Amino acid sequence: MPQGDYRAAVVDGGLALSAGMTPRVGGRLTVTGLVGGDVAPAVAFDAAGLAARNAVAAIVAALDGNVGRLRRLLRMTVYVACADGFTDLSAVADGATAGLRGAAPAAGLPVRSAIGVRSLPSGAPVEVELTAAVRP
Repeated sequence: MPQGDYRAAVVDGGLALSAGMTPRVGGRLTVTGLVGGDVAPAVAFDAAGLAARNAVAAIVAALDGNVGRLRRLLRMTVYVACADGFTDLSAVADGATAGLRGAAPAAGLPVRSAIGVRSLPSGAPVEVELTAAVRP
C-alpha cells in the first residue's frame, strides 16, 4: 500500500515498474535507522529481502494478481540509508536478491544497482525499485 499519493506499481505494454518499496508488513516499517549505525548489516539484509518481496507483490497486484504474467525481472535498484563510512552496499543488496529468489524464482535475477543514501522515507534503512517484463 502506498505511503503517499502515487501508485505502488504500473504496467504499460510489456513492462511493469514498482515504486520504491520499503520493508513494511501491514503498512508498518519493520526496522528504521542507518545501516552500519543503529541497523546491523544482517538486519538490513533481511529488510532488503522484505522490500524486494513487497516490490514483486506490488507488480503482481498491478497484474490483477496473475503471477503467471510475470515473465522476467529486468532491473532492481536497492537504496541503502547508511552511516558515514559504510560501504558494504552489495552485501545488503544481496538480501534483496534473496527476496526475489523466493518471491519469483521463475522470473530470473535482474541486473542490480546498490546505492548509498543519507535517508529514506519514514527512516527506512532500505528501499527497492523493480522493473519487470510481463506477458499481455
